[in-house]
Amino acid sequence: MHDNRKATGPMSFATYMSLCLAHPTEGYYMNPTNPVFGSRGDFTTSPEISQVFGELIAIWLSSQWISVTPSRPIRLIELGPGRGTLMADMLRTLSQFPALKSALREVHLVETSPTMRAVQKEKLGSGPWSIVWHDSIEEIAKDSDAYTMLVANEFFDALPVHVIEKSAKDWREVLISASPDPTAPTIIKSADLSSTPQLALSKPTPSLASQPRLRRVLSSSPSPISQLLSASSPRFAKIPVGSRIEVSPVAYKIARKIGELLSVQGEPEPGAGGCALVVDYGGDRAYGNSFRAFKDHKIVDVFHRPGECDLTVNVDFAYLKEAVAVSAHGPILQASFLDRMGMRHRVDALKRSAHSEERKKDIEKAAQRLTDLTGMGKQYQVMGITSDGIAKGGLDDGDGAEREKHEVWPFMDPRAPPSSS
Repeated sequence: MHDNRKATGPMSFATYMSLCLAHPTEGYYMNPTNPVFGSRGDFTTSPEISQVFGELIAIWLSSQWISVTPSRPIRLIELGPGRGTLMADMLRTLSQFPALKSALREVHLVETSPTMRAVQKEKLGSGPWSIVWHDSIEEIAKDSDAYTMLVANEFFDALPVHVIEKSAKDWREVLISASPDPTAPTIIKSADLSSTPQLALSKPTPSLASQPRLRRVLSSSPSPISQLLSASSPRFAKIPVGSRIEVSPVAYKIARKIGELLSVQGEPEPGAGGCALVVDYGGDRAYGNSFRAFKDHKIVDVFHRPGECDLTVNVDFAYLKEAVAVSAHGPILQASFLDRMGMRHRVDALKRSAHSEERKKDIEKAAQRLTDLTGMGKQYQVMGITSDGIAKGGLDDGDGAEREKHEVWPFMDPRAPPSSS
């Protein structure tokens, strides 16, 4: 990282996140020595807490297929599958219904880490469906035959963001630099923005004690990326002077691709439609100071031991909705989604089948943790995405009839608490 900084000058937050999380050998998700998930890791995801989470997501996805086009085969896609727990719970749930089990033909997992792929392969085993791994969602083509179900749980929060600040006349990018002198000036030259950072893979890493302290710096003039990102949403024009926002062009591009995969429109032939759920930190607005790092389940300085900590940002769901170009629903609180999808009934059923009082308490405790409005129940948001071109009773049959914009449970419930954080 310091070799890159010396060669190219200050780096963007996006470059910093990419190096820390996805460097081929030293990145947080790529280095097998990092205990990423679970009690020994740096964070715990909802699927690792309770099987009910994955079961209810599978029920929502299958309900969309049943209501729209139950005669079509299904392909199931997950972005960032982690240890494979969520996918395993979804596959187990779908397999309980003969029609769904026979319709499911393909499982696609977007995962860049070889270590995590091996964990997922062992977790999922084999079944009547094929399992294919991809480095990028761009590798997955639109399907004119199979209905697409897609899940992204805690995926978008780890995508690289640029941080830009609004001045009286323009937008300027906040970058990361280093100096052994904490009193050094923080204004950099615009020429420093012209080079493209390159990964340095071969040189040994100097000791932490010998490395200069990383710090935020503000560019002295607008850059192409600050100009482009500031114009990427009409909402940004209303942001007050002096404010900073975190913007992820990668997130926008992936959301756009999700919309393409689900859309029934397109050339050379229309798609078969689909649905998706996005679950993540954030809300229906832009954020400016949510960038944070986790180590051992605790928040630490974002520059603490790069490559050994999880980096995350709040997700701007409004930005994702602007990108998908199909029907988006919500977001609503995770607690609202799970409650309205019948979590209480499923938890009670699991408790009745439990063989000990201790197990019953564990089941209840896990459910409460997922829906706690002082914790995960409010911190996480759920957004639904469904195909455009839905006609009443099924997909548009091409007769030119006006397509119906339908509401989707549980996102249209007016009693749902507002999505904010």
